[in-house]
Amino acid sequence: MELGKRCAIVTGSSVGVGRATAVRLASKGCNVVVNCRRTVKEAEETAEMCRGAGAEAIVVQADVSGDAECRRLVSSCVERFGQLNILVNNAGMTRFVRFDDLEGLTPEMWKEIFETNVYGSFYCARAAVPHLRKAGGAIVNVSSIAGIQGTGSSIAYAAAKAAVINMTLALARTLGPEIRVNAVAPGALDTRWIRNGIGEAGYEAMREAYRQTMPLRDIVPADAVAEAIVWLLEGARMTTGEVLTVDAGAHLGPGSPVNRR
Repeated sequence: MELGKRCAIVTGSSVGVGRATAVRLASKGCNVVVNCRRTVKEAEETAEMCRGAGAEAIVVQADVSGDAECRRLVSSCVERFGQLNILVNNAGMTRFVRFDDLEGLTPEMWKEIFETNVYGSFYCARAAVPHLRKAGGAIVNVSSIAGIQGTGSSIAYAAAKAAVINMTLALARTLGPEIRVNAVAPGALDTRWIRNGIGEAGYEAMREAYRQTMPLRDIVPADAVAEAIVWLLEGARMTTGEVLTVDAGAHLGPGSPVNRR
C-alpha cells in the first residue's frame, strides 16, 4: 500500500508503540488520527510530532472499550480526512498480578483487560470495515508474545492477547480480499508502561537478563515494533492472517551468555 495521502487511526497513540507508529506513518505522508483515553496532553504532543514529520494529524479522545466511542473515533477520521485506509489497534491495558496469585486476579480485572484489549480491537475493526473495504485498506492488531507463550503481566493479559491473535485470523478470513488483517506480537518493550508496572529496579534487572541471554541481546524499542507494523501495512501486500513476532528472539529461548562475537 502506498502510504502517502492515506489516513490511519492508531489507537492508544499518545506514547510508546502507538506514538512511534503514528510518527512513522506520518513520515511517509500518511495523515493520522491520534487516539487516547485520558492522556490528552501527550496525545497532542504525538500529533505535533506527526505534523513535524510532514502529515496532518488530529487528536480524538475516545475510550475504545465502548462500541459507541469506537464508532465516534472512526466517524471523526472520515469527517476530517474523507477516508480511512489503515487501522492500528494498539490500545491496551493490563494489571500486574503474579501468575500464582489466582485469587488476586479479580473479576473486575478480567473485565477491564478484555474490554480494552479484545472488545476494543473488535469494536474499532467493525466500525472501520465499511471504510476500509471501500479503500482496500488494512488492519494491524497489536498482540504480544504473552498471547503465544502464556506469559507476561497476568494470566488475564495473556488470555486477552491470545484472543487478539485468534480474532486476527478470523477477521483475515472474513474480510479478504478487500481488507488485509495482520498482527504483531512484541516481546518485552522499552516503554514507560513496563517500567511503571514492574518498577525501575525490576525493569533494569529484566533488561540486563535480556542483554546477557537473548539472541539479539536487548529488549525491544518501541520504534522497532512500529517499523514492523508499517511494513505489514506498506510492504506485505500478499500477507494476511500473519502474526509477526518482534521480541529480539526471546521466543527462541535463552542463548548462551558467552556466545558473543
